[in-house]
Amino acid sequence: MAAGPSSRPNPLPTGRSAFDGDFGSDNGDGAVDGGCRKVGGDVGWHEALDFTRWLQENIDAINEITDLELSGAEREKSTGTFRVDIVAENRDGNRVIIENQLGKSDHDHLGKLITYLTAMEARAAVWIVSDPRPEHVGAITWLNESSGADFYLLKVEAVKIAGPEAAPLLTLIVGPGEESKRIRKDKEEFDEWRDIRFRFWEGLLSRAKEKTTLHSNISPSKVSWIAAGAGIGGLSFNYVIRQVGAVNVELYIDRGKDSEQKNRLIFDQLYAHRKEIEDSFGGELMWEPLETRKACRIKKDIGEGGCRDEAKWPEMQEAMVEAMVRFERALRPHIDKLSL
Repeated sequence: MAAGPSSRPNPLPTGRSAFDGDFGSDNGDGAVDGGCRKVGGDVGWHEALDFTRWLQENIDAINEITDLELSGAEREKSTGTFRVDIVAENRDGNRVIIENQLGKSDHDHLGKLITYLTAMEARAAVWIVSDPRPEHVGAITWLNESSGADFYLLKVEAVKIAGPEAAPLLTLIVGPGEESKRIRKDKEEFDEWRDIRFRFWEGLLSRAKEKTTLHSNISPSKVSWIAAGAGIGGLSFNYVIRQVGAVNVELYIDRGKDSEQKNRLIFDQLYAHRKEIEDSFGGELMWEPLETRKACRIKKDIGEGGCRDEAKWPEMQEAMVEAMVRFERALRPHIDKLSL
């Protein structure tokens, strides 16, 4: 994965600055932007005493390559029995935790990152490592898409500017990009819609028990329908809701694998009594053989606007229950007489 922007190197004030070996380079000769040169080997930095202290005093090195706008950095912040390397605040006053690792990224530090973020009730986490492993780059990407927090993985390298002192150079490896934010937003909206459906079904089932026993043994769920058996395997009386458009009651016919002909036979038998059924129901129904699917359906749409407006739920639930009572009453005698 291509790295993101790099910070401007600022010398780390420590006497432990003996360099050996070669990090390699972006352009083949060890040079990086600004005339600096990457160096490698054991530069002698102590993670807590040198690098973490330097980062606290130079928190803008992170701000230069991310959108965090951090301030108020504090070192060795306690949370329970743990100590977070650095805790700072972003522009909105939310906590951001920073975990440093002068070495190859490992599972232990990834676990710490998540633990500290949760314990500190932070909104973002920054993991700074010398050598980010591909699996951890993937893990941070997944966390950005799947969690409610922002995660940043930064690489730190030692560079020489002028003189003997080394300076940390930070490079953004992965952060919460627009695609990650879009995926996370879609997931949050999906989870919100699941919670809305659960609350809607709670109210509807409570109302339904006052008028019919059809769904009395059914519990609320987070899916878009709830079903009660019609007395024959593969036939169910369903309530169906949507975010937008009409909600409906339906008889769904699906006898299982390789049942297209059986489903259509049942549908056709009921359709033969369409006028009688609709007269008993008190209105027209939608008869759908669903040619592109193996199932068949008979349904009644109720209202428009979906279930987003919670103020309309009582009226909508009442209408759905009332329609289901009439719907079952109209279809039940004909279901009981089906020739299977």
